[in-house]
Amino acid sequence: MTLPQSFFTRPIAHRAFHDIDRACPENSPAAFAAAIAGGYGIELDVQLSSDGRAMVFHDYALDRLTDEVGPIAHRSAAELGQIKLKGGRDTIPTLSQILRQVVGAVPLLIELKDQDGALGQGIGPLEQATARALAGYDGDVAVMSFNPHTVALMAQIAPHIARGLTTCHFPAEDWPTIPAKTRERLRGIPDYDDTGSCFISHQASDLDNPRVKALKEQGAAVFCWTIRSRKDEIRARRIADNVTFEGYAA
Repeated sequence: MTLPQSFFTRPIAHRAFHDIDRACPENSPAAFAAAIAGGYGIELDVQLSSDGRAMVFHDYALDRLTDEVGPIAHRSAAELGQIKLKGGRDTIPTLSQILRQVVGAVPLLIELKDQDGALGQGIGPLEQATARALAGYDGDVAVMSFNPHTVALMAQIAPHIARGLTTCHFPAEDWPTIPAKTRERLRGIPDYDDTGSCFISHQASDLDNPRVKALKEQGAAVFCWTIRSRKDEIRARRIADNVTFEGYAA
C-alpha cells in the first residue's frame, strides 16, 4: 500500500490552517475551509464521544479549547456539537461532518488519539468509529497513531486506507504515563512492518534518528511534525518528504 501522490504535493496544515486572529480555532470547520482555500493538505485528530462517534478534537479534556471542562469522552456527539470552540464561531465537529465539508478537495491525514492511556491494547471503539465514518469516502485519506495497536487494528478493519505510525523520541517528560520499557521500545519504531504501514510522521527535532533514515531507505514515506517557520521547513525537507506546519503560510 502506498500514499496517494497528493500527500506529497503541498504542505500539510497541522490541525487544519488554524489562526485565532482569523477566528479559525484548531480543528474547526473554519480552519478546514482556510486550508482548502490555501490548497493545503490537512492533518486532524479524532477522539471518541460517549456514544461512540469520532469527533475532530485534539485534547482529551475540553478545558483548553472550550469554556467547558472535563473529558471529551464523557459527552455525547450531540452535546459536543453544541460546545463552541474558543476564538471562533464553530462548535466541535464530528469526523463525518468534516468529511462532508472536504469532499476530497485536499488530502486528509487523520491521527487517532490513543484511547488506552499507555499505548497498549485497550482500544477498539475509536478505530471502529473512524472506519465507519470513512466508509465510502472517495477523497485521499490516511490514518496514523502513536499507538501501534491502533494502526494494526485499522489494517484489519479498513485495509484499503493508507496507514502509518506517528513517531518520536518518546521523552519521559512528554509521556509521563507511559512505562519506560514501552517508551524505549517505541523509540526504535519496531512496528512499522507488522502494522503494514507505508509512512511515518516523525517529530521534526528527531529527524536525524538513524531509524528514520533506515525506514526511508526501505521505502517508507517520511512526514514530520510540527514545523513553525520557513527556516525549519527548509531544514526538515532535507530528510522529510513533506511537513506538517502551523503558524505561518508554508
